[in-house]
Amino acid sequence: MKEMPDPEWHIRPESASDQQVIYDLTKRAFAPMPFAAGNEQDLVNALRAHGALEISLVAEHEENVVGHIAFSPAVSEQDTGQYYALGPVCAEPDMQRCGIGSALIHYGLNMLRQRGAAGCVLVGSLDYYPRFGFEPAPDNCPEGEPAEYYQLLCFAADTPQGIIGFHPLFHEG
Repeated sequence: MKEMPDPEWHIRPESASDQQVIYDLTKRAFAPMPFAAGNEQDLVNALRAHGALEISLVAEHEENVVGHIAFSPAVSEQDTGQYYALGPVCAEPDMQRCGIGSALIHYGLNMLRQRGAAGCVLVGSLDYYPRFGFEPAPDNCPEGEPAEYYQLLCFAADTPQGIIGFHPLFHEG
């Protein structure tokens, strides 16, 4: 983990004045990533514009936004309760690996639990997300997603049957 001069950051819901900052941060953070589609910043704006950005949190360090996470409703084939999709999540490139992303994920997942969510899905690293309780869930993976990276975190005891997909905006543009 990199050393930060002041390892304190504050997590809060996004405000209207954060929207351009979030866009620019997301674009910078995903630009060098080989797995990135290049439209992650546009996805956040589209989810927001369509009222599907259920939770949008920022991390601030010295009054600057240095991290962001988005949660949107997931779509389930069965009535298994409300699931959410995590993503994208990012941190300022020179502050990655400092714990900002982890803090945002923990904070957001706790908010989902408080809402009574059934769980959360994502496509991501099998080396990173299991630390938060996510498990591979290829049987729940929708067509068109990489089943080997599809993961699920259930807040209820039972693993759901059937496909749990992302908001349709994930597949536009």
